[in-house]
Amino acid sequence: MDQTLTLGAASSAPGTTPAAAASPSSAPAHDGHHGEGLATLALGAIGVVFGDIGTSPLYALKESFIGAHPLAVDPAHVFGVLSLIFWTMTLIVTIKYVFVILRADNKGEGGSLALMALIGRQLNAAGGRRWAGTIMMMGLVATALFYGDAIITPAVSVLSAVEGLQVAAPGAAHFVLPIAIAIIVGLFAIQSRGTAAVGRMFGPVMVIYFIVIGVMGAIQIAQAPQVLAALNPWYALNFFLLDPGLAFLALGSVVLAVTGAEALYADMGHFGRRAISLAWLYCAFPCLLINYLGQSALLLRQPAAVENPFFLMAPEALRLPLVVLATLATIIASQAVISGAYSVTQQAIQLGFLPRLAIRHTSEKAAGQIYVPLVNWLLLALVILLVLGFRSSGALAAAYGIAVTGTMFITACMTGVLTMQVWKWPKLAAGTLTAVFLVVDGAYFASNATKVPDGGWFPLLVAGICFFVLTTWARGRQIMRERLAEDSMPFDLFLDSVPGRVKRVAGASVFLASTVEGIPPALLHNLKHNHVLHERVIVLTVMTEAVPHVAAHARREVEELGHGFYRMVVHLGFMDEANLPAELAAETRAGGPLRPMETSWFLSRQTLIPSARPGRRSGMAVWREAFFAWMVRNASSAMQFFHLPTNRVIELGSQLEI
Repeated sequence: MDQTLTLGAASSAPGTTPAAAASPSSAPAHDGHHGEGLATLALGAIGVVFGDIGTSPLYALKESFIGAHPLAVDPAHVFGVLSLIFWTMTLIVTIKYVFVILRADNKGEGGSLALMALIGRQLNAAGGRRWAGTIMMMGLVATALFYGDAIITPAVSVLSAVEGLQVAAPGAAHFVLPIAIAIIVGLFAIQSRGTAAVGRMFGPVMVIYFIVIGVMGAIQIAQAPQVLAALNPWYALNFFLLDPGLAFLALGSVVLAVTGAEALYADMGHFGRRAISLAWLYCAFPCLLINYLGQSALLLRQPAAVENPFFLMAPEALRLPLVVLATLATIIASQAVISGAYSVTQQAIQLGFLPRLAIRHTSEKAAGQIYVPLVNWLLLALVILLVLGFRSSGALAAAYGIAVTGTMFITACMTGVLTMQVWKWPKLAAGTLTAVFLVVDGAYFASNATKVPDGGWFPLLVAGICFFVLTTWARGRQIMRERLAEDSMPFDLFLDSVPGRVKRVAGASVFLASTVEGIPPALLHNLKHNHVLHERVIVLTVMTEAVPHVAAHARREVEELGHGFYRMVVHLGFMDEANLPAELAAETRAGGPLRPMETSWFLSRQTLIPSARPGRRSGMAVWREAFFAWMVRNASSAMQFFHLPTNRVIELGSQLEI
């Protein structure tokens, strides 16, 4: 496999390249980007960002009472659980994410990998390299946990909505599982067509959904207004004083009320900080709170309604339409996390933590709308296995939460490093805030850890596999670069001894190289076999910078080396599309414009073999080395990934010891 993409960790040091110089550490989020107004962006955020957390009322309160650790449905426990839910949404979502973490944008982009790149870039620039490795590991763990969450969210969300049939039409209860699977299959089947058309429906549908659940809650509150007293934090504290063991275990279900909070940060690049903040503070948060208050008010009057308080709040005649609306909302929630999995995969590929995969762009206007077939079908298979294995949202709730709380805890740790080492907040303020976040997130993670034997093992298993894949690919690529560097010829020596002795032919050739040092293997192999060089030879290296996007004027560096040779470095952000023919078409400094039909692209493909040298070690276990070699063999072609013309590409193979 040709080594054409320099890893983020191996890229030129930030601050030393035009790309890095043009990329400030943090820019305002994309408020009003793409020419859209704040109201339009806020509407879109309601539809996409809050789909997951918006559907939490379907199961969060119910699972707190009848989940793995049942609670008595009496005023003390109802008030205690409701108070915990309110203050959890306030502390974790409103204060932690909306007021603090959304400010940690990487040129407008958010998410664990974007935060990792932002902090790593700043620490390297400030000389704090001892933290950089730790931050990278945190980002990779959070990314691995996200994939576990991406599998569980569609399963638990769709199942919880369709289970409303058991309330609206008890005779149709046996259809719940087939209907849920049919919806999930249909959802994944349409992904290849893109989400633009469906996306336009997301906002209005979710606005209707939030209004409906808010009205349902308000009607119930009017019948038991005393429930409003639960907003007093004393009731949460009293719950722990009354029954500390059960209160701690209840945190594992209470946290289901904020699943999807990480989406606020991950989707910041699509809608901007202000739009997401407004959508949360003025729509999602009030409606969710009113609904939880309404469900609790219903339980105070009718404890038996704990079986499914969300649907039992509605009049019997309206329950079936509510099931349909809730199902639409859960489809939207699932769509959001599926799209997020595509985006995270693209970032991981660009940053060098995953092999190249086929990525299809589904919109000519929106660069962020992509489809990754392999990820799509793997998610579908695992989601169906989950549904068939757990068979109910209640059983899945035991598996849900540990990946979310793990990601939240890691984000809190990274935010602590950000406030102390990058933003340089006063130590007392940064330390106090970080400590509060760590205590809260740590308590929720610890509570969810008790659910590992009941299903929590599944997202941890998925996360472990993903972490293994991410780190194996990154380490293997590092070893390959080191081995190639050992065998490469210095450019000065090559130019002094070779060009004058070799026949030159008309046209231009582009050789892709993994680093800016030495001669790429493809060039040496071409000389060895064909004994000719083109009039113009461009050695091209792609570097992924620790920013989402690199400005067009800062993307390319060109150095003339003499004898018709040019060294070109293309700097891309981890959200930029790698279209190399387009980059070269816009460049005239490499001996003039390049004509597509007169330009040949040379790639090298390495076949990995065990080292035959005594005492030489690769730095990886043999079985891990074999897995890396398998990934290399099955990686998507560089020709597709870099959009190279199929009839102008020449691949030259070689063997490489690792």
